[in-house]
Amino acid sequence: MSMNHIRPWRNIERRKSRQIHVGNVPVGGDAPIAVQTMTNTDTSDVAATVAQVQAAAEAGADIVRVSTPDAASTKALREIVRETTVPIVADIHFHYKRAIEAAEAGAACLRINPGNIGDEQRVKDVIQAAKDHGCAIRIGVNAGSLEKHLLEQYAEPSPDAMVASGLEHIRILEDNDFHEYKISVKASDVFMTAAAYQQLAEVTDAPIHLGVTEAGGFVSGTIKSAIGLGQLLWMGIGDTLRVSLSADPVEEVKVGFEILKSLGLRHRGVNIISCPSCARQGFDVIKTVDALEKRLAHIHTPMSLSIIGCVVNGPGEALMTDIGFTGGGAGSGMVYLAGKQSHKLSNDQMVEHIVEQVERRAAEIEAASPKE
Repeated sequence: MSMNHIRPWRNIERRKSRQIHVGNVPVGGDAPIAVQTMTNTDTSDVAATVAQVQAAAEAGADIVRVSTPDAASTKALREIVRETTVPIVADIHFHYKRAIEAAEAGAACLRINPGNIGDEQRVKDVIQAAKDHGCAIRIGVNAGSLEKHLLEQYAEPSPDAMVASGLEHIRILEDNDFHEYKISVKASDVFMTAAAYQQLAEVTDAPIHLGVTEAGGFVSGTIKSAIGLGQLLWMGIGDTLRVSLSADPVEEVKVGFEILKSLGLRHRGVNIISCPSCARQGFDVIKTVDALEKRLAHIHTPMSLSIIGCVVNGPGEALMTDIGFTGGGAGSGMVYLAGKQSHKLSNDQMVEHIVEQVERRAAEIEAASPKE
């Protein structure tokens, strides 16, 4: 049994939403919070786009969004869908016909931006295409592209204006008897994003897609997303998410899982608990953790590993993890298995030995897991 215990004071009560499907991935209800990313290749370059989608899927992405700005992209989409293993969302902005073409090409979901898609009749045409081809729809409201009449009404982008935009388009979908939709209200400002999502969660039972749009580079965007998405997830809001970074899509997936993992909402791979290192460390903690993160990236089984430089906190942390190593003295430390002291180990053997122990423990967990 994994040492990732869930205690009552850590439980998060998720907002009750209805469930839809994006391809074969359930979103909302009691389904796991889905992690998404988006390709940044030229979509018409099928080989490059497929490679990026598959890399994201290998990192754990449940759903991948692909931009379809022109006819060449929607033409390529048919082959991309055929050659990939995860549901593909077609990203639609100014040209509603691209949405119709994407539905015909096999997209599992159409992401439409209400402020850019056009008048109500065009939205109706998109709805019909989604119905005809079994697509879901994401209403993707963005603070940077709100409808003109809402900007005039509210004077500037605001949570109220964003939610009003989303509700207008929910009405259009539902008036046309379409219910397979999810919704997002994104802004680059963390405060505006959080306020908009909190308001949205009160007025609809639709699945909610979380994101802080245009969050920034890897470090700054990760921090901004962790703060913005983390507080919403802690409140129980969110059924799927994308961490928007100016970085490789694989990094977006990794950060998304780390956010969920930190809140106990979803577990994938090895959760490494490590100290920041100090003069007490009995080995080079930073170098060791860096090596282990690389060596253990192939492990998808949820489990925990503590790597602590000295005995101040090391034994206590090891009690709570599947495997642990605590630095001692004279070039060696103590290995813990299932929270108990197991054996001493020299520092120069540490990385190889821990990798072996993690792989063995992962195999045990998988063997004991019920098979579908």
